[in-house]
Amino acid sequence: MRTRMTTMLAAALAVGLTLGLGACDGQLPEPQAASAEVDQMPDLTPEQEQKIRTAVLETLDKATQDMNGEGLGVRVTGPMLEVRNSAITVGKATGGLDKTNTIPTDMMQTVIPTDSGWPRTMYTITTTTEDQQSQRLLVFTQDSPRQNYKLWGVARLFPGAQLPRFTVPEIGTQMGLPNDTGLVATPQEAVERYADVLQNGSNSEFADQFADDSLRQTIASVAQTVQEGMERNNGTQSQTFTAVPDAIKIMRSSDGGDLVVAQINSEWTRAAGDGRESLPASDEEEALFGDGTATSTMKVTYVNIVALYVPPEDSGEQITAVGAERKPIKVEAV
Repeated sequence: MRTRMTTMLAAALAVGLTLGLGACDGQLPEPQAASAEVDQMPDLTPEQEQKIRTAVLETLDKATQDMNGEGLGVRVTGPMLEVRNSAITVGKATGGLDKTNTIPTDMMQTVIPTDSGWPRTMYTITTTTEDQQSQRLLVFTQDSPRQNYKLWGVARLFPGAQLPRFTVPEIGTQMGLPNDTGLVATPQEAVERYADVLQNGSNSEFADQFADDSLRQTIASVAQTVQEGMERNNGTQSQTFTAVPDAIKIMRSSDGGDLVVAQINSEWTRAAGDGRESLPASDEEEALFGDGTATSTMKVTYVNIVALYVPPEDSGEQITAVGAERKPIKVEAV
């Protein structure tokens, strides 16, 4: 039987699942035509984007129906492959995928690259889900000319999130680089600093460079609730957040900023205290822990896919997280 502490932790984690569930209507700026002549042509047409998206979603649907992720690699890669395989493991144990894994079939906007080389990145922003969950930002990547575009990442947009402007898909958009300058921080710096903010909250030296957001609020709220319970039994907890090298995709907006999507991994270590066992604290954790043997300490590894808008350096604006996906992928006793 679970202890009172474990029950409290499960309730706190359930609160965390509300991240990004609210609808995100009316926040997409209208795509703009280019204000200057553009030499490069878009790499894809909107019709090709739809064909790619349809093929990816069919692959995801088949894996979900079969509860088997073996064929996902044909159309899914990067952090999304880890997230979806984990979701399938959980789904096998719980009777189906959680609704937060839903990806709508219809789209509101697509951002198509003009770059001639590889790898290439494409963004697509979906509609809300049928049950009015928020829109999804889909990130597709093509590593070489002979490979399929694959789904690299999905971020649920935060309610009220303001996205930057992009040119119409018939004109196309230039991909950015991790070391892009002329911004309040390079994209790579922004991701690394955001990881520090997620770990240290208001105590981070970079906290004032970022606007507040739903992911930060959720992580801080759950950690505080868990801490209050831990202290009653002399238990401890800690979380570390690390930007994953090279796991970053960037598109340059017509506003002069960059919309950055990146992978940040985190580890949440919980020690029960007073000779107690640290047990899985949610259905997701229990499914991922499987037949493991509990000890006094449990470590849960998360994949966090974050979408950040990095504004121009002369804008006077903070870096803003506009969406995220946070999923556990491994649970172990240590």
